[in-house]
Amino acid sequence: MAVSQISVFLESQPGHIKRILDAFEAAGINVRGYSVSDTGDYGIARFILDKPGEALAVLRAQGCAATAAEVLCVRLPDRPGELARIMGIIAEAGINVLYSYSLISTFIAIHVDDIGSAEAALRHQPIGLATQEEIANG
Repeated sequence: MAVSQISVFLESQPGHIKRILDAFEAAGINVRGYSVSDTGDYGIARFILDKPGEALAVLRAQGCAATAAEVLCVRLPDRPGELARIMGIIAEAGINVLYSYSLISTFIAIHVDDIGSAEAALRHQPIGLATQEEIANG
């Protein structure tokens, strides 16, 4: 069964994603998963949300270039090889995977242009920065 994904085209500038997330919060919309990728000066943010129709309306009211698309969400057991198994099934069916990302995780990967400054900015906040060991141990 497919779920709705909202994609937003945005400028690669500090604060642009925060404004989108603030708009979702103000509308009572919960982010269940997301992916952000850049292409230089611009990027695409993809969201899986609890209220995708409302989210699309919020984004369009703000003048954002946003679209909805259907994606599959697969529950995988937490053991080695499961992602490869699913991707193999899809490949054997002759279906091309255009992109993929994970959902609902307490570990969020954030690629920034200055890792040291981002670590310093987050150091005294009530969050934890994961180590490679923590990722390895699940």
